[in-house]
Amino acid sequence: MPDHFEETLRFPSNLDRAGIESRLVEVHTAALAEGLPEVAALLVNLSALTAGQLGAKVVAALNLMQEKPEHRKIATQLEIVAMNLKNLK
Repeated sequence: MPDHFEETLRFPSNLDRAGIESRLVEVHTAALAEGLPEVAALLVNLSALTAGQLGAKVVAALNLMQEKPEHRKIATQLEIVAMNLKNLK
């Protein structure tokens, strides 16, 4: 997993759309690798989504992750993205 999958204390709060999409591509890859196809399926074709659609997908993915505490690193990345959704244009 990328180094920023280890972030804990300092969540970046200034991700732009490109940064958000980049993180979600990494989360998609990690979700597939860890046997979470339902999470990965939410995180495809990101550039075609409106800000609202993208936000809804992130929230849906976070909801799925609530039942999977063993995948905390993925959930943390989704939380970081969720904190940055306000930056979407």
